[in-house]
Amino acid sequence: MHRSSGSRIVVGLSGGVDSAVAALLLKDAGWEVHGLFMNNWDDEDAYCTAAQDFQDARAVARVLGIPLHRVSFAAQYRQRVFARFLAELEAGRTPNPDVLCNREVKFGLALEYARRLGAQCFATGHYARLVAREGAVELHQAADADKDQTYFLHAVQPEALAHVEMPLGDLTKREVRLRARRAGLPVHAKPDSTGICFIGERPFREFLAQYLADDPGPIESERGERLGTHQGLAFYTLGQRAGLALGGRRGAAQQPWYVARKDTARNALLVVQGTEHPLLWQNELTTGPMHWLVDSSRAPVRCTVRVRHRQTPQSATVEALAGGRLGIRFDQPQRAVTPGQYAVLYDATRCLGGGVIETVQRTAARAAA
Repeated sequence: MHRSSGSRIVVGLSGGVDSAVAALLLKDAGWEVHGLFMNNWDDEDAYCTAAQDFQDARAVARVLGIPLHRVSFAAQYRQRVFARFLAELEAGRTPNPDVLCNREVKFGLALEYARRLGAQCFATGHYARLVAREGAVELHQAADADKDQTYFLHAVQPEALAHVEMPLGDLTKREVRLRARRAGLPVHAKPDSTGICFIGERPFREFLAQYLADDPGPIESERGERLGTHQGLAFYTLGQRAGLALGGRRGAAQQPWYVARKDTARNALLVVQGTEHPLLWQNELTTGPMHWLVDSSRAPVRCTVRVRHRQTPQSATVEALAGGRLGIRFDQPQRAVTPGQYAVLYDATRCLGGGVIETVQRTAARAAA
């Protein structure tokens, strides 16, 4: 924690163990803690857990003896996050709504709401470390590398981080659950959520079909042979294996098929066999305009880069391009680098910022690795 305690702080209580322990730690540190439960999705169906999550948040607040507020940002979420998510899918890219949700909702709308409740700061149960240095707040990777969430936090505005606490940054998940159990928090053994931010854990294609029309087209091999029919490019992502319904092919190797490319001009899906196929590996990419958490004029030429959550940051050389974009060349080829996802840069543990992946260049051969 990078500020003195004693003032009011609002913690985003999701009903899970991480935010519960964040509230516990802040209360123990002397903060006047209030909880805030956010409703950011307004569809009630079998996959929506919001009602149970709210009851879990209430139970945590009772044990901790703190007030719990409730607010709905569902309309703003649909406008600022979900609409863009659908537009990117329709354009053939694979967006990450959790990044936008953090920037627009949790550390945008919720932070503003917390300030209206009289709070000095807003806190969450994210696994990341905030370090105050030379009048600024730096975003660093969490101690628990497997739980680190800086990839999802890279687009938060630096001025917002100045009013945020993330008390779990130095803890492992095991330690978090142990602290919750010792404190008698009723969610100490609650499973982690693995669904899309605020949408929940549900069959993804079935969910998208409510918003995106089928747009069938050919599934083709790298030689142009038609192998089958896809239901719409929006329903697939690069590197995907499941859901292609291709099976074995006469004269083809007995290896699984993977999505290697989307040809939006022809509405065609290119697939290849084997996880090591050269077309699944890339060593260069370009980003859209970068969002920097540091002074861009001091950004290093050499750094490490993640192109997906939980990936070990990979060594790369970066080059400034026109319009605030970056060109990134990896020392070693990376598998299934996906337009629409994010390239996030690091200097040791410090997160420097990131940008949307726009284009990728494929290596001539996997053997180059």
